Amino acid sequence: MLGLRFGMTGRLVVDDRPVIEKLEYSSGRDVPEWRRFEVGFANGGCLAVIDPRRLGGVELDPDETRLGPDAFSLAIGQLAAALEGSRTALKARLLDQRRVAGLGNLLVDEILWRTGLDPAREAGSLGESEQARLADGIKFAVAELAQRGGSHTGDLHLARVRGGSCPRDGELLDRRTIGGRTTYSCPQHQK
Repeated sequence: MLGLRFGMTGRLVVDDRPVIEKLEYSSGRDVPEWRRFEVGFANGGCLAVIDPRRLGGVELDPDETRLGPDAFSLAIGQLAAALEGSRTALKARLLDQRRVAGLGNLLVDEILWRTGLDPAREAGSLGESEQARLADGIKFAVAELAQRGGSHTGDLHLARVRGGSCPRDGELLDRRTIGGRTTYSCPQHQK
């Protein structure tokens, strides 16, 4: 098994054709020095990872036991266990792949914006109804944004700029660093 992590700009190329034509934060160019990994197949085809910023990684036979439950099939009990007793910021906890696998920075901002939860709030402070709302929000956002083509297609995404306003209520968005990641949230409806 091959484990691939793409970061913000990594792309998968099969037989010199990109699997995804355009990424939001990637140039789309294929500079030879950016080919971080390449494997040729017996039939003559090849698979390559192109990563200009070196944010991704490739691992042979990754230890999947290090990962939490997959966000796409996350059950409420699994989410509750991931959050239980944590004083860590909610966003940081959701980005921890050991707790919930498959959530990235843009996606977590979108999910928390949609569910009305403050990313800086202590993860363990969510009540049962908030946990249920978050679990449903995660599954719905992951499925919907995958259909749209990625987390950069979220409803909040265009407003994720300095001075951006909440698409829901027009409030000026807060821009903070949470868990080492740039975070945008609405002070009006995210509590």
